[in-house]
Amino acid sequence: MNLLDATLVDWSRAQFAMTAMYHWLFVPLTLGLGVIMSVMETIYVRTGNEEWKKAAQFWMTLFGINFAIGVATGIILEFEFGTNWSNYSWFVGDIFGAPLAIEAILAFFMEATFISIMFFGWNKVSKKFHLTATWLTVLGATLSALWILVANAWMQYPVGMEFNPDTVRNEMIDFWSILLSPVALNKFFHTVLSGWVLGGLFVTGISAWYLLKKREVDFALKSMLVGAVFGLVSTLLIAYTGDGSAYNVSQRQPMKLAAMEGLYNGKTNAGLVALGILNPHKKYNDSTDPFLVKIEIPGMLSMLSQHEFNAFVPGISNILDGGYETKNGIALSFLEKQTRGKAAIESLASYQKAVTAKDTASERTYKAQLKVNYPQFGYGYIAKAETLIPNVPTIYYSFHIMVILGFYFIGLFGLILYFVNGRLIEKANWLLWISVLSTPLGYVASELGWVVAEVGRQPWAIQDVLPVNAAISHISSDSVKITFFLFLTLFTALLLAEVRIMLKQIKKGPGVG
Repeated sequence: MNLLDATLVDWSRAQFAMTAMYHWLFVPLTLGLGVIMSVMETIYVRTGNEEWKKAAQFWMTLFGINFAIGVATGIILEFEFGTNWSNYSWFVGDIFGAPLAIEAILAFFMEATFISIMFFGWNKVSKKFHLTATWLTVLGATLSALWILVANAWMQYPVGMEFNPDTVRNEMIDFWSILLSPVALNKFFHTVLSGWVLGGLFVTGISAWYLLKKREVDFALKSMLVGAVFGLVSTLLIAYTGDGSAYNVSQRQPMKLAAMEGLYNGKTNAGLVALGILNPHKKYNDSTDPFLVKIEIPGMLSMLSQHEFNAFVPGISNILDGGYETKNGIALSFLEKQTRGKAAIESLASYQKAVTAKDTASERTYKAQLKVNYPQFGYGYIAKAETLIPNVPTIYYSFHIMVILGFYFIGLFGLILYFVNGRLIEKANWLLWISVLSTPLGYVASELGWVVAEVGRQPWAIQDVLPVNAAISHISSDSVKITFFLFLTLFTALLLAEVRIMLKQIKKGPGVG
């Protein structure tokens, strides 16, 4: 694995980030809207009320538009692993490729099989069979998300693998530990629930627009009720999984947690920053106060991250300097990890030479040395300690805005439910406008969650094992720049096309072909 120029690394990261962020504009709505339309069709099948069928068909149309464009962006995203990240694909392809292959074989084919029945099977198959096809389509989309999120979680917390020095590849030894790792399970539920929240906001926002226009009032009231109930339950559940995410990050990626809270120097009984403005001049190794102003909840960060109010939470400086106590012993400093990483790389090179020379005694020695130091393998490619610090302002503000929006959504859905149940919503134009204008905030919160997850683990492609500067393809940075702008143009065109088609369909209204 060769270390390549910084320009290539930056452009490769930028292209992948841009592709992923565009793709994620479509995926969460698919996950959330799919469940809502399925619930509505279930109510139709149970009651026989044609108004519920009309509602299900309307939201199903918008689901289909969004689903099709999401598939197109997702395919390009997977291609980039081979074109831009070939070292990564070689190094861990045996592991990372498995969940992606299962996603394609199982989940994608399930979606492809039943989505045609869902769209074209009305009045051609029985009500219950059609309902089954609808739920199986949504299940396929959710399973698709599961396998992709399992792959991503493994990059954050690599388990179930063993490095083979003969092939210079990591190989899977425990599939179930990868699938059922606490990071994978929590990431799946937290991410899918974020899609459900967006689905609730989308449905309540569009329903509010119909009420403002005094159109399709019965349809809008029914949709708003389902959307608000669904959204409120989802936001409460996502708060619970958010607590699990904080704990997992603290145990496996302490640098990310420190960046999320702007914590430079660790402390016991660490407070959680509710609101705060970072000091833009703060350096990790100076004594400047990291905040210009902040409101803090005493002891809460220690409780969330360690489940003890008096627990020590390491800051950025502590993580680089090491020496503090963890559940696995005394934390190593960056220099210690770097030394072990370089030793692992040297042992690998010496092992390969011994194999060529057929020196079996040396083979065993170097292989044993490699195994001991392999947990810090990736640090051998890191030149400076500060490289391990992600962009703190980006992570800090993304995390706190996301959390603030989560509490806002709980209040919004609760307020909508109160007004809908009291039949007051039709006269509450102020709340209807808030509902309409809040729809994009669901996208903002969802994207910010991925910013925290991915930017927060930099510089790692695979936590502690492979940094991004050792993961990219050996290609011209100019070619990456060209494809960056080509994909940017393509994805923007697809997004604008989706918005245009959706707005046209929304203006037509339910029951209009």
